[in-house]
Amino acid sequence: MEKKNFILRFDQVGINDVNIVGGKNSSLGEMYTNLTQQGINVPNGFAITADAYTFFLEESGITVKIREILSDLDTYNLKSLQQKGKEIRELILNSELPDRLKGDIKKAYHALCKGSGKKNLDVAVRSSATAEDLPNASFAGQQETFLNVRGEEELFDACKKCFASLFTDRAISYRVDKGFDHFSVRLSIGVQKMVRSDKGSSGVMFTIDPETGFKDAVFINSAYGLGENVVQGAVNPDEYYVFKPTLKKGFRAVLSKKLGSKKIKMVYGKGGTKNVSLPKKYQDSYSLADDETLTLAEWACVIEDYYSKKYGRFTPMDIEWGKDGVDGKLYILQARPETVHSMKQHRVLEKYSLKKEGKILAKGMSVGEKIGAGKARVIRNVSEIHDFKKGEVLVTDMTSPDWEPVMKIASAIVTNRGGRTCHAAIVSREFGVPCLVGTNDATEKILDGTGVTVDCSRGIEGYVFDSILDYEVKRLNLNELPKLKTRIMMNVGIPEQAFACSFIPNDGVGLARVEFIINSHIKVHPLALINFEKLEDKSVKKKVGSLTLGYEDKGRYFVDKLSQSVALIAAAFYPKEVIVRLSDFKSNEYSNLVGGKLYEPKEENPMIGWRGASRYYSDSYSKAFALECKALKKVRDDMGLANVKVMVPFVRTVEEGKAVVEEMAKNGLKQGVNGLEVYMMCEVPSNVILADKFLDIFDGFSIGSNDLTQLTLGLDRDSELVSSIYDERNEAVKKLISDVIKIAKKKGKKIGICGDAPSTFADFAKFLVDCGIDSISLTPDAVIKTILKVNESEK
Repeated sequence: MEKKNFILRFDQVGINDVNIVGGKNSSLGEMYTNLTQQGINVPNGFAITADAYTFFLEESGITVKIREILSDLDTYNLKSLQQKGKEIRELILNSELPDRLKGDIKKAYHALCKGSGKKNLDVAVRSSATAEDLPNASFAGQQETFLNVRGEEELFDACKKCFASLFTDRAISYRVDKGFDHFSVRLSIGVQKMVRSDKGSSGVMFTIDPETGFKDAVFINSAYGLGENVVQGAVNPDEYYVFKPTLKKGFRAVLSKKLGSKKIKMVYGKGGTKNVSLPKKYQDSYSLADDETLTLAEWACVIEDYYSKKYGRFTPMDIEWGKDGVDGKLYILQARPETVHSMKQHRVLEKYSLKKEGKILAKGMSVGEKIGAGKARVIRNVSEIHDFKKGEVLVTDMTSPDWEPVMKIASAIVTNRGGRTCHAAIVSREFGVPCLVGTNDATEKILDGTGVTVDCSRGIEGYVFDSILDYEVKRLNLNELPKLKTRIMMNVGIPEQAFACSFIPNDGVGLARVEFIINSHIKVHPLALINFEKLEDKSVKKKVGSLTLGYEDKGRYFVDKLSQSVALIAAAFYPKEVIVRLSDFKSNEYSNLVGGKLYEPKEENPMIGWRGASRYYSDSYSKAFALECKALKKVRDDMGLANVKVMVPFVRTVEEGKAVVEEMAKNGLKQGVNGLEVYMMCEVPSNVILADKFLDIFDGFSIGSNDLTQLTLGLDRDSELVSSIYDERNEAVKKLISDVIKIAKKKGKKIGICGDAPSTFADFAKFLVDCGIDSISLTPDAVIKTILKVNESEK
């Protein structure tokens, strides 16, 4: 043992040294040695090796005692687990570090201080287990980290606490679950110069979407202060998505930004750290600037590419970062392989869905795309977890690694605090347990002992329902699906579901509606934003001001929100075609937006009134339409998502079609420039009758069977009085569809359909294939069954 190295500098270790310095330190050494030259800032430091840990245990004579304590271990007996863990930790903490080890640590610490120009340098002391950060097991949060450690004595104390943390209850339980012997896992310690993110910001990022496994996005969580709050889930952080393929081409590809509540931040305290309240102005502002977001994403790509090359396979990464508030620089604090989606096979599609709904008790950010149900067990303190039973739903404020023994047996997990990269989220993904984080008040709204259902199957937002509900799971092997001549596209209107939908077999998006985005994400009438300073209604002005916090230019709020939502859809299906239909609200729908009643007329029949194309070139609305054009231009030109095509709805006359194309060009969306194609919805009988002339203006048609049926049969599709007559399969409607397909084919123009009929009626899909349609765009749930039906027709 005397000849072993107890200390290795970061520039002396790499990823092949996991057995010596653990996963965390080997990765830090690899990056410090190889990636700092590529412009990535990694704080310097040194590793106390696993041999030092073995030396300490043997010199102290406690190895045999630990074996005795663990000899009759049962990790499912929580009281016994807690008792044995505590006994081993106290054994380690009450033992003295050998003099030789103390001397080596002291020498390395002073060398680090000298290199940094500080006498008692503040350092982070991080545990690094030799079975940690492996491609098939993350060991996330299993051991401890200690921040703002200064001087020799504090460092010695922190080292003993790190060694003891190898035997926390959750670490013991996790090793048993993963099949690791307790003495085959040893502990190294990383001592690293602190990044003063207590005065800046920090967080976590993944080079893969942590929810869906979508591999082309970097997902970043960020909050003010030291990063432990983000990792532990103590704050609801800001969220950012950046699109890798176009970022690498030099585009500013920030797909979306979501403000987190960030009520507290962790700062330096006496002999460690403490949490303080964050002033409201910081809660309401983003903790990262766009340039910083892009820099972090670029670094994430470099790290992912480097490790993928090193491991010889695609290796998505889980990365911790910090922004130093003193020097203003960004730093990478650690990086490990992501272990959930990198191991998952996406060729089997699994879809959970509720058969019925109940009363919603709580809402939050969903993790896991599954549904879980059971008796709610509200636990406010980790000391009470021994009461938890397998199959119950864990409801708590937030989890830490100490909760892991019960998390693995829960049917679902619900927390008040945390974001989608916090401990609860990471561990629940690894265990395959649905989890709802950041609900704010779940522990107050959910009664202990009541039956609940946790639904995480609908995208970013998830729900807790007030009873145990029936649900179903459908599984499909995608390798078994046939290849078609007809293009099968998708109707996508909810950006949060786009990444998940992208795994369903498809040829792109035939209809991306912006109405949901305006209704749910923007919520304000565009003219109320443009005329904000002139608003006389104080109530409306207050609501608009509240929604657009941080935006002096209220029009920019509309452009940012719309562009980010469209970009999520476009990125999910990139480089496939994504056809975005311009807004098609009716006047009664527009008036429901904040401020809408100030600008919208009252029409007797809005369905055939001021909608679609008629608005865009109108003096009363053209300024609002300009915002829509700016948003789409931003997606195509700034973010590099030129796969976005534009579709104009409800064009009544040829002259109107020309006027809209001119208006778009005026606002930067010029047909043909940067490959921009402009399609038209074919949904008014005049579109079929004058199809030749309309196709001289537009690049193709997408048939809107809903409105075409309404206007062909002369009925209001919203009226239940004539609903029995409404049928897209009516002979007159089918004749118009058949005719317009022939005309488009003759002119060599694209023609598809995006109405509901092929999603609803399998025989209608067959009719379209027989007519020779180019593409059929369907709701996501109808894609698989339609592929099988179209295959029969094509045969």
